[in-house]
Amino acid sequence: MSRTADHRRAMLANMAISLIMHKRITTTLAKAKALKKYVEPLITRSKDDSTNSRRVVFSYLQNKEALKELFGTVAQKVGDRPGGYTRIIKLGSRQGDAADIAFIELVDFDENMLKTPKAEKKTRRSRKSAAPKAEAAEAPVEEAPKAEEAAAEEAKAE
Repeated sequence: MSRTADHRRAMLANMAISLIMHKRITTTLAKAKALKKYVEPLITRSKDDSTNSRRVVFSYLQNKEALKELFGTVAQKVGDRPGGYTRIIKLGSRQGDAADIAFIELVDFDENMLKTPKAEKKTRRSRKSAAPKAEAAEAPVEEAPKAEEAAAEEAKAE
């Protein structure tokens, strides 16, 4: 990313804090991919709420509010997820320098994508063919109870 190591580390820490606090940030695609590699191990570490884990994560983030959010709300939501805590969605290119823009978000916090029931596929049929099938399906249902009643009446008569 054409930065010194200290600048890169500080930038990723700041972006990770923003991602944890806001659950979604918009940035360039290269930064989003670098941030994904940076923040996912921290989220994995937050699943184990121990003093050592908190100290290790704090050494990366240096922000108490982000640490509370990560070990509280975020760790609670991702507790059963084995990995893949972030999602990168490409948005296109920026007007000024044509850089690829994307947003990175925490997967379990997006209400739109979260376990929405998929619409069942509806097969297209003409009305003419649908009506006789419906009538045919109802007819055996009505005949079955009549057959059972007739068999019960015959058993009583004998």
